[in-house]
Amino acid sequence: MTTMTLAALAQGELGTGNVRAWILDNIVPLVLLAVALLLLWLGGGKGDNAGVMRRLAGVVIALAIIGLAVSGLGVDVGEWIAGLFTG
Repeated sequence: MTTMTLAALAQGELGTGNVRAWILDNIVPLVLLAVALLLLWLGGGKGDNAGVMRRLAGVVIALAIIGLAVSGLGVDVGEWIAGLFTG
């Protein structure tokens, strides 16, 4: 029975599309909410606005990297950066 199941699975296409969509729809918003609350809690209550902005800059850079990875445009950005040096 197990051999037949494995053979049937091997003939079909297995992918990570559904897992990727679930992570993007569920985990990423929860992480963003947690980061926002943490930033407000750490810096907003103490009046350390400059510290919050420094942390926020790091979060924006991390979000840009995640956006490039998710959208698949990382290759295009890499080719653009390489084109700056190679001409």
